[in-house]
Amino acid sequence: MASDTLVIRRAREEDLPQLIALFAQDAVGGHGDTTDAEAYEDYLRAFHVIDSAPNEQLYVAELEGEVVATYQLTFLRSLTGRGAPNAMIEAVQTRADLRSQGIGAALMRHAEQEARRRDCRLLQLMSNVARSDAHRFYERFGFVRSHVGFKMKLK
Repeated sequence: MASDTLVIRRAREEDLPQLIALFAQDAVGGHGDTTDAEAYEDYLRAFHVIDSAPNEQLYVAELEGEVVATYQLTFLRSLTGRGAPNAMIEAVQTRADLRSQGIGAALMRHAEQEARRRDCRLLQLMSNVARSDAHRFYERFGFVRSHVGFKMKLK
């Protein structure tokens, strides 16, 4: 991959079909994403909520005019850590045929830059336990397995 042709930018509404296709290809996540036309309005509503929220940012990586990867960055603040903000990376996806070409690393560098720009004390993420390749990638990038995550499905 020629890194000078990769552009990371805020997602736009017209990116939705490509983003939905990325998520729908993910068999491991179990999120129920689909390219069925009847689901489009759900994605569109969610996009507008994310896009208008001051502490949520959805990014895409674009290669030669095509969306090939994405991630979402959410900024959280709690009283722990003396009230310093934290950044949470979510929904990281790279097109399967373009993995291991530096796109994911570019996304992680971008996320780190954004978190530092907002003066965050911590950049964190969760990853499905079945994604051993992703875990090795995150560790190579400097993330440390430090906590155990728990989820409760409500729907």
